[in-house]
Amino acid sequence: MTVRIEGSCRCGAVRFACESHTPYPYQLCYCGICRKTAGGGGFAINLMGDAASLEVDGKRTLRIWHAELCDDDGNCETSAGERHFCARCASALWLFDPRWPELVHPFASAVDSDLPVPPARVHMMLRYAASWVEPLIGRDDQTFQDYPDQSIEQWHRQRGLWIP
Repeated sequence: MTVRIEGSCRCGAVRFACESHTPYPYQLCYCGICRKTAGGGGFAINLMGDAASLEVDGKRTLRIWHAELCDDDGNCETSAGERHFCARCASALWLFDPRWPELVHPFASAVDSDLPVPPARVHMMLRYAASWVEPLIGRDDQTFQDYPDQSIEQWHRQRGLWIP
């Protein structure tokens, strides 16, 4: 029994829904891509949903952007990840990556459904945080300069929060 996640853009031109086993918005990403495209306190929160269950109204208004990823040596490549956004209001909606075709990652900032409050958070990509951002690290939170060790699924399962 999964949880249905429903969301939309700011202007209402795009609405979406998907089923999720992992509805807790626990990851806070501080990378420049998330910060500048999805905004919100200097971080973005990605959820995980079942791509086969994704329903979209307003597909004509959707646009896709592929971020440029650069390593510490200045080598850059275009990401395979497809960041979907509304062409009318520029709201970031979800990420789809063809390397994991069974998944879709809605941005919690675009979700209209009530989401459960996570018991702790993971602050990731902290080395990319803007200078003005002061992360509020909770007592049980984990911090990572880059990506965390656990996947979204593993994090939920370890804490007994996986929804079958």
